[in-house]
Amino acid sequence: MTDSPARPAPLADPHLVYDPLAGDGPKDVVVLGSTGSIGTQAIDLVLRNPDRFRVTALSANGGRVALLAEQAHRLRVRTVSVAREDAVPALREALAAAYGPGEPLPEILAGPQAATELAASDCHTVLNGITGSIGLAPTLAALEAGRTLALANKESLIVGGPLVTARAKPGQIIPVDSEHAALFQALAAGTRVDVRKLVVTASGGPFRGRSKADLADVTVQDALAHPTWAMGPVITVNSATLVNKGLEVIEAHLLYDIPFDRIEVVVHPQSYVHSMVEFSDGSTIAQATPPDMRGPIAIGLGWPERVPDAAPAFDWSKASTWEFFPLDNDAFPSVNLARHVGELAGTAPAVFNAANEECVEAFLDGALPFNGIMETVTRVVEEHGTPETGTSLTVSDVLEAETWARTRAREITAKTATAEARA
Repeated sequence: MTDSPARPAPLADPHLVYDPLAGDGPKDVVVLGSTGSIGTQAIDLVLRNPDRFRVTALSANGGRVALLAEQAHRLRVRTVSVAREDAVPALREALAAAYGPGEPLPEILAGPQAATELAASDCHTVLNGITGSIGLAPTLAALEAGRTLALANKESLIVGGPLVTARAKPGQIIPVDSEHAALFQALAAGTRVDVRKLVVTASGGPFRGRSKADLADVTVQDALAHPTWAMGPVITVNSATLVNKGLEVIEAHLLYDIPFDRIEVVVHPQSYVHSMVEFSDGSTIAQATPPDMRGPIAIGLGWPERVPDAAPAFDWSKASTWEFFPLDNDAFPSVNLARHVGELAGTAPAVFNAANEECVEAFLDGALPFNGIMETVTRVVEEHGTPETGTSLTVSDVLEAETWARTRAREITAKTATAEARA
């Protein structure tokens, strides 16, 4: 982003450790999105390492209150929060069932701002495992409060852009995405000036090797059959369209301050190599583990220390084959579109992300064909045009752009469905 404010180092830099609350004993951690995939694996890691981490608060949407109550009891947290206020009665019942007689119950916060309040609470590290751009406010709150931010919520960085970079101190953000945790670790092998290229790997999703024409009639079930990772439906569809990889390209640019033309995507079906850094001397450093998110989560919570046995390691005594293929940009135009909106900056990434979220929901509901996801997102981005916010981007700008993009995506989707019904 040419108009981004100058900063002394990349947003995520393994050579810099932001640790204003360093001390003996376990790190106090707040987990946002505790009942989701990232949250549950993070809690498993914490429970296996009580000498390193202590969870003080949990935040969830409110759809799985029994699990949230169980987590709260096992971790003995001070506070739990739910975004859905209507989930509070069920949460109270679940907590009463999980806790024994006489055991003090945790404080309950509820509402859209509850996670944001927890993100600014007294702790060392905030793990933002919320899905979607609703994670932006908690991300900003954690940074403003001076917390170390273990960031799994890529959307908040992508849609917030300059808002996040302006608030984050060097080393304050530790990425938790497997790809960005891999880049983070590989970058530790050299200096910033020696970096020639970032190489982000993609599994290729369930449709690797198919042409655009082949994708015209794929079903929701086809798209949700990811060959490597077990994820929620929205993230899994994003992997099928490779939108997730486009978002990761934008995220890599913002985290590591590397120009878009030096960030490459390659398809690696085995998902063993999570990303690579090519240095100016021709060396390439790859970070590799079996597919498992507990490793990246451990980096996010524990850096600069590593957590022993956080995730499985390879058995090098067994033969294996690792493959790499170029990305088919015709079948999967999402990555190039993401580069485009990333270079536009301002509210363009927010428009891209919001339109995609709406289109994915329409696809999951059977209201939009698979190829229609990116066709609609492209149209919304084109209609949005070039943003004018630059470095003056505000949260209101982001919210307004998202609202417009969601509305426009729904309008286009509805017209598409009507036209197909008449055909």
